[in-house]
Amino acid sequence: MNFFRKLLSEHHGEKVRAHAGLNSNQQVRIPLTNHLHSNLNKIKEIIGNSSDLIIKEFLIGNGSIQMAVVYTDGLADKNTLDQYVLDPLMIGIKQDAEVSAELLAHPDPMKLLKESVLTVEGLVDVTDFEALILAVLSGDCVILMENRDRAMVAGTRGWEHRGVEEPSAQSLIRGPREGFTESLRINTAMIRRKIKDPRLWLESREIGSVTRTEVAVMYLKGIADDSVIEEVRQRLDRIDIDGILESGYIEEYIQDETWSPFPTLLNTERPDVIAAGLLEGRVAIIIGGTPFVLLVPALFVQYFQSAEDYYQRWDISTLIRLIRYLCFLITLMGPSLYVAVTTFHQEMIPTNLLVSLMAQREGVPFPAFLEALMMEITFEILREAGVRMPRAVGSAISIVGTLVIGQAAVQAGIVSAAMVIVVSITAMASFVIPAYNMAISIRILRFPLMALGATFGLYGIVLGVILIVLHLCSLQSFGVPYMSSLAPFHLSEQKDTLFRLPRWAMVSRPYSITRKNRRSDEEEDSPTMNNLH
Repeated sequence: MNFFRKLLSEHHGEKVRAHAGLNSNQQVRIPLTNHLHSNLNKIKEIIGNSSDLIIKEFLIGNGSIQMAVVYTDGLADKNTLDQYVLDPLMIGIKQDAEVSAELLAHPDPMKLLKESVLTVEGLVDVTDFEALILAVLSGDCVILMENRDRAMVAGTRGWEHRGVEEPSAQSLIRGPREGFTESLRINTAMIRRKIKDPRLWLESREIGSVTRTEVAVMYLKGIADDSVIEEVRQRLDRIDIDGILESGYIEEYIQDETWSPFPTLLNTERPDVIAAGLLEGRVAIIIGGTPFVLLVPALFVQYFQSAEDYYQRWDISTLIRLIRYLCFLITLMGPSLYVAVTTFHQEMIPTNLLVSLMAQREGVPFPAFLEALMMEITFEILREAGVRMPRAVGSAISIVGTLVIGQAAVQAGIVSAAMVIVVSITAMASFVIPAYNMAISIRILRFPLMALGATFGLYGIVLGVILIVLHLCSLQSFGVPYMSSLAPFHLSEQKDTLFRLPRWAMVSRPYSITRKNRRSDEEEDSPTMNNLH
């Protein structure tokens, strides 16, 4: 039983059930009555007579018809409310004697208002308190009339929201400078501006029995795989929670694997990334109240691709992408390789370098593993502190703190200079990965690999890498193998995996994502945008 039904049942549920012959487990909707003031009192009672609930009562039709307009201050657009609802009802009817006389003679004055007087959009009738309260708390205004057991909902939503700005977490050197906002309708409009195709379908639903958060599913009909679309619908409909405040709530409920450090849904605040994903056959999940949109299915290689890869020349993009994969390996295995080699496999190090390293470690009281562990934890603390500190001082303090602590630790003989270099390179390499959640996953796995390297040397690192690869190959994202197009291997999809081929060579959609309408140049009615990646 959701919030409104539970709340209404506390007031009149038992009485209505008895009258309707229903048992205590059956859900009922409390209907509106014919008495205006009785309906208004019930609205006040349900919402707790809140101070932001505005009720405007007035008379029309020569003062013989009582009416009221109910809305929530701060959620309804007052300009729309005044211009298209209150002015026509309170002033327009009085100035038009013909309409006023017709109201008195009409058998259904509310229907006449809907057809001839009100010009506001989204006029719909409601007959129960649940729908009425939801409309009021969503920013719409509700119009009630004496001797009518129904009300009209007018679309007046217009709360304050943040304007379109450049994404702060996914900035580019070359590319669009617009990012999603917390308004769902603005977000869907930005996507439609990029894909002007009637096959771009939008399905809406509300999730959260208390917050009633708007969630939209967007896909290109005829390109996106029907089984993926249906799977998205089913997973969203299975969510049973009081509230959704951010896309992370949805992500945890619909992800394929809970006990995995790797993300199986891509989140982004860039409309161009979502538009490109839709053109490939993916499905976008847009949640009201957050600028981060989810994209499924998400593959492992996708987290190493940046939108800027498709705005630069192919050779530049290929080089940068290869650097990202190299940084992935450094971030994952850098400290563990150093620990393993210096502890078990000194014969692999050139003599001169080995002598230098041993001289540095001569006064260090800790083994290489504890040395690396202390430095990694210290850097993670500094990184997190830099994020949480005020922006005016956060970056300065984090940089100064890193330099001071590193230099002081070396001079005090707690860690070696080589270890500081290894940890610093590892930390910088983690920032090269475009997807923040993938970078965090790699940082998590770095610690068990360090333990394996300190215990079994290179054999332990190889074992850990094998286990990670096996785990990656076992993952799926909405029925699509996570390691596509590497495992299973598709030669045709290597044009946009480790390398990025020229634009003219990228005319087909990924085989692992969709099997329908794979070539955009084969059909007349295919999307006209040519940024398939």
